[in-house]
Order: sequence, then structure tokens, then C-alpha cells
Amino acid sequence: MNPSTHNIRVTVIIPTYNRAWCLPEAIDAVLAQTYRDYELIVVDDGSTDETASILTGYDDKIRRIRQANRGVSAARNLGVQKSRGALIAFLDSDDLWQPGKLARQVAFFDRQPEAMICQTEEIWIRRGRRVNPKQRHRKPSGWIFEPSLALCLVSPSAVMMRRELLEEMGGFDETLPACEDYDLWLRVSLRHPIHLIEDPLVVKRGGHADQLSGAAGLDRFRIRSLDKILARENLTPSQRQAAAAMLREKCRIYAAGCRKRGKTGEADRYDRLAAQYDLHDQSG
Repeated sequence: MNPSTHNIRVTVIIPTYNRAWCLPEAIDAVLAQTYRDYELIVVDDGSTDETASILTGYDDKIRRIRQANRGVSAARNLGVQKSRGALIAFLDSDDLWQPGKLARQVAFFDRQPEAMICQTEEIWIRRGRRVNPKQRHRKPSGWIFEPSLALCLVSPSAVMMRRELLEEMGGFDETLPACEDYDLWLRVSLRHPIHLIEDPLVVKRGGHADQLSGAAGLDRFRIRSLDKILARENLTPSQRQAAAAMLREKCRIYAAGCRKRGKTGEADRYDRLAAQYDLHDQSG
């Protein structure tokens, strides 16, 4: 890697917030890539731990950007704004890459110049132990909008895409504090096939306390994303029917959870939202 080179092929972006305990492993996994024509941008989202001193220790091997704490979407978007690569890859700071990850994906784009985005398979580690994904987590390839409605089937750490795709999509939605990846991949999958490289080139580590994906009540952000997509996107009749059905189902489950916790007002609000799409479907 030569950070002074202007014609960089790939930009790798690591967003991080108070992840000093694992960040060096993520950075080292990028620096160990067999493909060398890349730049590595680490966006520190206002960390208060030892992150700043860790990043200083990497000298000119990385590009360091710091912002006030604004969330992972803003951190990724800022990294993209500052990037120079024609291809963009993200790595979450608690995940790792196999050494050939970038090389395989660059070769894929060289073979398929019409492709806009691809991802790889993953090895899942939960609390230090390898686990096998359940059938519902299996990654499809191609036009994956409808299979992706129930849960996110694209991993930010596994993705590489052309920068013009991110520009077309407007990046990650910074109003979503979580499930921002679910939202972006749904919007992408309406317009482009998401290709899969079936080799597990990402080590996805989970089960730690600060992981957003393990937080309670995340379906309210998926509901918000579905509501936005139904209101704004040009969906086919089958896509609209599938998205509305998923929104209703997620509203039903989330409202039931609210009632169990005594939040009847919030439950009623989600019931009304679900009913709104019942009416839309009947009128359509």
C-alpha cells in the first residue's frame, strides 16, 4: 500500500467507536492482505478509550479521521467522502479478514465489469467459538430483495462495491442508529443484483456486550426502513406486497412486545402503521 498514490484501486474503511480491545486485529488483517493497491481509512467516531493512541502507532500505514460521535452510518459515509478508491470495502472493527479477501473481490470485478456489488461468505465466531449459521441466515446471490426482507443477509464486512453505487444510493441513512445496513442493502437490492463469492473470507465475531446487533428492540428500525422504502421506492407489485407483509408482521411482533412491557401507546402506534398498509394493499 502506498498512501501517497493518487490512483488507488480500493479504499478500505473501518469505522470504530471505543473498540481499542479489538481494533488492532482488524487493522492488521487489512495490512496483511495479499492485494496491495489499497488505502485504509479508519474513522474514529469520537472514541474515549485508547483508540487514538493505537491509531497513532500505525503511522502512515493508515489514514486516520476523527469525528464527534455521530454513529456508524456517519462514520462510514465520512470515510467514503474522503476515499480515493474506485472500489469500496468496509470492515467492522470487531471482524477480521482472511489474507486473500481483497484479491478475490477485485478479481471478481475484473471478470464482471457490469457488477456493482459483491460479498463473500463468512466464518461465524460467537463468544470465542465457531458456530454454523442457521438455514435462514444462508446468503443468496443475485436479486435478493424479497429474501432480505425478514433479516439482513448482507454483511458490511463482507461487501465490496463500486463507489458510484454508494453515490447513487446516497450512502447509509444517518437517521437510523441501528439496522442501517439492512436499510442500505434493501435499497441496493431493488436496483442491482448482489453477487456472492462462496468462499468464507471474513471472520465475523459476535456475542460481545457492545454489539449493536444484539440490542433489544431493533425491529423498530427495520420497520422504519420498510416504511420509508414503501413510501419512496419504485417497487413492483410483488415487491410491494412482500415488503408490506413484512412490515405488518414486524409491527405485530414489536407491538406485542410493547404491550408485555406496558407500553400500550407505542403498541397502538405500530398497530396503526400496520393497518395503514392493510388499507394500501386493499386499495391497490
